[in-house]
Amino acid sequence: MQSEFLKKDISILDFSPSRSFYRKLKNQKNISYFSTDLSGDFIADYQYNITQIDSKDSTFDLIICFHVLEHIENDGKAMAELFRVLRTGGKCIIQTPFKEGDIYEDFSLTTEAERLYHFGQIDHVRIYSINGLSQRLMEHGFRVEVRKFFPNADNRNGFHPNENILICSKD
Repeated sequence: MQSEFLKKDISILDFSPSRSFYRKLKNQKNISYFSTDLSGDFIADYQYNITQIDSKDSTFDLIICFHVLEHIENDGKAMAELFRVLRTGGKCIIQTPFKEGDIYEDFSLTTEAERLYHFGQIDHVRIYSINGLSQRLMEHGFRVEVRKFFPNADNRNGFHPNENILICSKD
């Protein structure tokens, strides 16, 4: 993050921020940091709905969206909003749980027990595949790069083995 994405005078939108990101970015000079969490479960300064972000077009240089899209029924609307508020040349970093094959979603599954059984968590509405999520993001205008992180002896980033992150760009 530090060497590639955190530049001077950028504006960052961070959905459901981790405590470590929040603490680090909130106090950075020359960074405008907007932390948001609709649920109230995370430390955040705003409560933006990802399907209707209360910001002007082309506001942010960097958007961090870790483990959010799998909770959103209308993920296409969320992706369109992320694209809308991202500046040209900006990056959106996206991470979700992934599975092999196709995206698995079934909106008839509405109980907590059904969602836990099918998606692995009571508030998830789908499990993405890497290719499926990449395709949906490209359909909303993003250029997508898939990066795989491998653990090393000093895993300060906390990535699980073979963790995949999508780096989305707006040209």
